[in-house]
Amino acid sequence: MKKEKIFTPYETFVIAILAILQFTIILDFMVLSPLGAILLPTLNISTAQFGTVVSAYAFSAGASGFLAAGFADKYDRKSFLLFFYVGFIIGTLLCAMAPTYETLLAARIITGIFGGVIGSVGFAIITDLFSLEVRGRVMGYVQMAFGASQVLGLPIGLYLANAFGWHAPFWMIVGVGIIIGLVIWKYLQPIKGHIAVNKDRNVFSHLTSTLSHPFYINGYLSTILLATGGFMLMPFGSAFATNNLGLTLDQLPLLYLITGLFTIFAGPVIGRFSDKIGKFNMFAIGSTISIFMVGIYTNLGVTPLWICIALNVILFIGINARIISISALTSAIPEPKDRGAYMSINASIQQVSGGIASSVAGLIVVQQSDGMLTRYDTLGIVVIVSMVIALGMVYWLDRLIKNRNKTTSPVPQVNVPGLVE
Repeated sequence: MKKEKIFTPYETFVIAILAILQFTIILDFMVLSPLGAILLPTLNISTAQFGTVVSAYAFSAGASGFLAAGFADKYDRKSFLLFFYVGFIIGTLLCAMAPTYETLLAARIITGIFGGVIGSVGFAIITDLFSLEVRGRVMGYVQMAFGASQVLGLPIGLYLANAFGWHAPFWMIVGVGIIIGLVIWKYLQPIKGHIAVNKDRNVFSHLTSTLSHPFYINGYLSTILLATGGFMLMPFGSAFATNNLGLTLDQLPLLYLITGLFTIFAGPVIGRFSDKIGKFNMFAIGSTISIFMVGIYTNLGVTPLWICIALNVILFIGINARIISISALTSAIPEPKDRGAYMSINASIQQVSGGIASSVAGLIVVQQSDGMLTRYDTLGIVVIVSMVIALGMVYWLDRLIKNRNKTTSPVPQVNVPGLVE
């Protein structure tokens, strides 16, 4: 029997281009973590200053997301996406040319202003084009970008950084980004079904009503808790691996490569199971795995490479399961007329929460004169507590969504030209 195709050729293209676009955005953020081991001594900065570099992107992304939210549903999603992606490429170009800590900090702020909005536009496109029943699968494929950034981006970026200096990875991202931008400009179809509903709505009132909507607030609260864990651990991951676990800078690419490969293959599987067993159930499984692994990993001393790789693989699979399932679950929250604004506000809250978390992490973790990081285990406890609270919050959110769906008709999809069987 011939297997029925779930997605049309154009839908497959949309999933692929959004995944590749996410690859550049995630890589731009993630590459700072492994570069931390190089930047700390090269720029002669403290852990607190490095935490500021990481959080600068997050805070500027959060601010721009709030400002863009009122406009997000008034323009063609394709044009909106391209505008911010061009700005992101320019910001990354400035990072590639930054000679000092101060100029790098300024470049990260500019990159965040544009880059922080892109993910929300992508999720709005996914929500416009795909039904809730298959969104777990779509999110799983798009989230492969997370693994791909580790498999392709981080190892290549680290090799380039070791060979040509820490600016090289940013040059790589600029080159890839230009190609992706041209493909989106030429082949992605306009997405305008939401514009008619919002053409007469005031930008400010649209922002405030979406921000204060009682049902949407539950999603925002969940996002705050979810952002805390990831943003706290990641900035100091490479410094902890090299100084505490005993890995060398040459071993880091292998660590990220193998972890990323497993993450790539796990993404679609997690997405399918998320649609099959329920988004919250998959989130609970991922949270349980992550909690145990954070507790183990943050208390390690000098550890053989193969054990570090095994623990990283399990940890990132757990984190991926949380991200994919919660992305699919929260996509059911906004009404069609508010999708762009909700996604933009939600992304802003995520970025601001992450920025605060990165700054707090920089204050908790202290680097000694010999390079060792202390109080990383304390940081692990903070992350675990946030994950436990988030699990309860997402359970509550899942109940609210299901109860709402029982009393209301299904949320309609936006009619987009070109999506025909």
